[in-house]
Amino acid sequence: MSLAETHVLMIATDGFEESELMKPRQALLDAGVKVTLASLKTDPIQGEVQGKPGATITPDITVEDVDSDDYDALVLPGGVGNPDKLRMDDTTVGLVQEFFDDGKTVAAICHAPWLLVEADVLDGKRATGWPSVRTDMENAGADVVDEEVVVDGNLITSRNPDDIPAFVDAIKQALTQALETADE
Repeated sequence: MSLAETHVLMIATDGFEESELMKPRQALLDAGVKVTLASLKTDPIQGEVQGKPGATITPDITVEDVDSDDYDALVLPGGVGNPDKLRMDDTTVGLVQEFFDDGKTVAAICHAPWLLVEADVLDGKRATGWPSVRTDMENAGADVVDEEVVVDGNLITSRNPDDIPAFVDAIKQALTQALETADE
């Protein structure tokens, strides 16, 4: 089995934390995973590095054109503005719910759990995130802990850019497990 058989959707918009999109994306591509970046539009989106302008990247598709059946997992990078804008978009929130309800891996880092709160998928789940979003997560029913990566069923969460290696490893492990389960 090969991760080349898997397809991951990433969703981001302006204000994404550069390392939280670029590093997991590149690590997954290096592992052979097909990665598609969706956004609210297909114009280049602006990243940030600790609140200052960072790199831009051009999305492959709009969230409106995403068919969740085409993907094995959803990865949500953080940054303050990125998930704050995306949680106001019904299509994006609906996709998070759809991936989660279909039992597909949903991975969120840093401020991205705001999307999990909005999608109402945290109740009863063990999770982590950036300190300023943890109260929102608790209010949504999550058991919030301070660990570099937390896996609870099909949900993967991490706290910050320092956690990216563990975050990516958990995503790759979840994709591998999904492949093994599909082959049974």
